[in-house]
Amino acid sequence: MPMNVPARSGALDLRPLSARSVVLSLLLGTHPPELPVRELVRLVEGFDVGGSTLRAALSRMVTAGDLRRTDGGYRLSDRLLERQRRQDDAVHPRTRAWDGDWEMVVVTATGRGPAERADLRTRLSALRLAELREGVWLRPANLTRALPGDLERVVQRYTARPDGPPGALAETLWPLDAWSATARALLDHIAGAPRPADRLTAFAAVVRHLLADPVLPPGLLPADWPGAGLRAAYTDYQRELVGEVRARVRGT
Repeated sequence: MPMNVPARSGALDLRPLSARSVVLSLLLGTHPPELPVRELVRLVEGFDVGGSTLRAALSRMVTAGDLRRTDGGYRLSDRLLERQRRQDDAVHPRTRAWDGDWEMVVVTATGRGPAERADLRTRLSALRLAELREGVWLRPANLTRALPGDLERVVQRYTARPDGPPGALAETLWPLDAWSATARALLDHIAGAPRPADRLTAFAAVVRHLLADPVLPPGLLPADWPGAGLRAAYTDYQRELVGEVRARVRGT
């Protein structure tokens, strides 16, 4: 099953950001994921979020378990730290030199209900695996990551090599041309989005798109693959956003 990307080549998944979404986008891109109230207020002012709206959103997020109140500020809850880790891996994937081996994961557990099967598919896709056939998932073995321990109870992991051309196999597993077209459309959209709120919305879409990047070895990618450019644009944006606001706060 191909990884989840927009169905139409070049289509953009631009979702309007609520106050909650703005706060989460800012904290997920901050290390450590904590900001003083004064910085949060300054940050959200540029994204059409007023002070009273922010206070109401923060209160709801603490109640819902999204945030923890700290001395003078707010921090991501432990539950959302895993989401930040996945986002960090999307922006800065950990890879190793590829020797031609493929990682193959076979689902061995039986008797699972529809909800359990759907959850497993979501988790395997998040590990950048693709489904060759029902219950058989694989990818080039170029990522430096282990499977979560609890998955070992329901899957078996193998090393394999395809008989045919690996590039052709990759093209059947992932919609590479569609991913590339959408990435280029995002880069073009960012270049023409001067308003802070529009840029934050666009970069939230960038993160979602990077989560669907299969992070294949260079030899299996189409020419002029825009993954590195999209990651560089997001990294520059985060540095610019947090750096400028913190400079303004220190100056007040």
